[in-house]
Amino acid sequence: MKNILVLGSGGQIGSELTVRLREVYGDSKVVATDLDPNRLTQQIKDSGPCFSCDATNREQIAQIVKDYKIDGIYNLVAILSATAERNPMLGWNIGMGALLNCLEVAREYKAALFTPSSIGAFGANTPLNGTPQDTVQRPRTIYGVTKVAGELLSDYYFDRFGVDTRSVRFPGLISNVCPPGGGTTDYAVDIYYAAVRGENFECPLKKGTLLDMMYMPDAIDAAINIMEADPSKLIHRNSFNVTAMHFDPEEIYQEIKKHKPDFVMTYNPDPLKQQIADSWPNWMDDSCARAEWGFKPKYGLAEMTTDMLKKLTEKLL
Repeated sequence: MKNILVLGSGGQIGSELTVRLREVYGDSKVVATDLDPNRLTQQIKDSGPCFSCDATNREQIAQIVKDYKIDGIYNLVAILSATAERNPMLGWNIGMGALLNCLEVAREYKAALFTPSSIGAFGANTPLNGTPQDTVQRPRTIYGVTKVAGELLSDYYFDRFGVDTRSVRFPGLISNVCPPGGGTTDYAVDIYYAAVRGENFECPLKKGTLLDMMYMPDAIDAAINIMEADPSKLIHRNSFNVTAMHFDPEEIYQEIKKHKPDFVMTYNPDPLKQQIADSWPNWMDDSCARAEWGFKPKYGLAEMTTDMLKKLTEKLL
């Protein structure tokens, strides 16, 4: 890719990905957009081209692609799991509307397209441990339904029109840059903020609720590396299982207590979030991503915890 468009640069993934993409490809080569440009960080605004763009408006996307000779699109527009469940029509219209627009623009202008899928694409009938790359996908959330539909639609555009579509199924993502945005796994971000602020933490999931997780630097690497991968080696374009660690709330709590011995966590499960979490795998098998394009995360729970506490302390105190 030479010129890149990021849709959703104001979001949790988009903010950090935009910065890294500009480091890799050059500031002027990466166009940052968000529906509300006020969500863009000052660093993004100052370092390269930025625009307001409604991803549900195909003409707006196409104009930027045309003007900047875009050959790679990162579509990061979505409503996260718990938020989408409270407003299913919004979750569908944003998730699928933005994707279909991106696919059509990518087809017309011969651009490659990355659209992340999620662990939410799986359901209660999916094998929970070592979830295979190819397995049952019967989610019971609108977020999950859009992710499965998105995987299928992206494969269709590759098979039918030759659009270079690629994707990964992200687990829960943990960031020290952007605050959480309504996802089921966001407790694993909130808990670090509470620990650094010296606050008690009330966990919205039950003890023993295992979920796959990944530190944001590894997620950013995955999003870039899959788009740079040799296409002849890609079998599972949409979408690859990727993960770095899996733990339950008690494990992350105990890891934080190694650094913050006085930190206190209690449990008060949120019924909606618990229901969603119970339908997701405990951990995914990401051997296909490792074999087909060399996926290899750098952070485990201990390394992530040390870095998160250090970065948040510098940021908040």
